Amino acid sequence: MAKSKIVKEKIDNVGIHSFSKKADIFFSILAGLIALSCILPFIFVIMISITDETTLQQVGYSFFPSKFGLDGFVFLGQFKDKILQSLFISVFVTVVGTVTNVFITTTYAYAISRSTFKYRRFFTIFALLSMLFNAGLVPGYIVVTQLLNLGDTVWAMIIPPLLSPFNIILMRSFFKKTIPEAILESARIDGASETRIFFQICLPLSLPGIATITLLTALGFWNDWFNALLYIKSDNLYPLQYLLMQIQNNMDYISKSVGISSQIAVALPKETGRMAMVVVATLPIAVLYPFFQRYFVKGLTIGGVKE
Repeated sequence: MAKSKIVKEKIDNVGIHSFSKKADIFFSILAGLIALSCILPFIFVIMISITDETTLQQVGYSFFPSKFGLDGFVFLGQFKDKILQSLFISVFVTVVGTVTNVFITTTYAYAISRSTFKYRRFFTIFALLSMLFNAGLVPGYIVVTQLLNLGDTVWAMIIPPLLSPFNIILMRSFFKKTIPEAILESARIDGASETRIFFQICLPLSLPGIATITLLTALGFWNDWFNALLYIKSDNLYPLQYLLMQIQNNMDYISKSVGISSQIAVALPKETGRMAMVVVATLPIAVLYPFFQRYFVKGLTIGGVKE
């Protein structure tokens, strides 16, 4: 009787193992298909950007163009000085804004994650409310341009999005789940100040969470063009995204204008130029993403655990 029971348990274990292996294969294939569906559009855009404009108009879009060309990139090369200037502005805004944002976010989140902080509940609710409600576009514009006098300056693209309530809540959960109170108490007993605890203990243990909000914040600053539209008037302060959008609008205007020579309108690389702009705007972040991926996935997983 006991022997048959053992045999039955072994059969059940083999069945469970076989099912688990099949499930792993199924979900691996599913994840691969999802990843492929995400990367294929970007590859498609790159292939269109290096397709000959005339061939593109005659044959249409294709993953394997019959004739290659760099018309779109050559067209953008005419604006290389402006593009390099805008690239510098975008890099400056992204680096300064991201570093400052991450520092403020981590310090805020660390404070409200500690049970010893008396007003943690108030500041947590304050952060949550700011996710749901805001003053609106007009009051924000008045504050930036008239109260802070930041109109037509690079700081108008850095200060408004300087704090993200979502990142604060994410880092708060991360701190609570990854840094036990016992470690902090031990450091306090040894005479460590709160500043030393934060910089020498908490930050090194929180690299996955910091990498996660760094990537999210950098993406936000890099892709931002709306603040430039609101606050920037000088051409030498245009970020890359806003400059490319203006070039695209000028191309559309020329191609649709009746008074413009038809030869000029036809010569414009409308489709390949548009795709070349997407590649120029997207490629820097796409290149950096693999370096953050490991931390990004781990940070979202740990930070998203329910308390």
